[in-house]
Amino acid sequence: MHFDQRTQNALRETRGLSSDQIQTVANAVVEATQKDAERLEAFFADVETVYSDMDQAHTASEFPEHRIQYIDLYTHADEIQGYLRFDTWGVAVEGGRILTEDRIELTLGSSINDRVRFARERDQF
Repeated sequence: MHFDQRTQNALRETRGLSSDQIQTVANAVVEATQKDAERLEAFFADVETVYSDMDQAHTASEFPEHRIQYIDLYTHADEIQGYLRFDTWGVAVEGGRILTEDRIELTLGSSINDRVRFARERDQF
């Protein structure tokens, strides 16, 4: 079950959901998370270069350019995790969401420790 005991109890008490209904909702959350992970991977699949709002010390550009080698994501319940490999470095991914068809946001791990938006073109910011 995706929801912890407190959440399950709250859903029963406030919404009157049965255990089967809570399980159905939990399954829908898991499925939506998997679809989002697939869409995030697809965002990077057909492009070599993306732009971000990542704060980088070694660039003067407001929206730096990044060459992408690959992104490898996996899901666990409502969590999206994985690894994003740029041309010369990589970073853990600890969450993500689709903003538009041409813009996404990833929560990047300890070396960045921030949410970063990515776009296919600079002018999409």
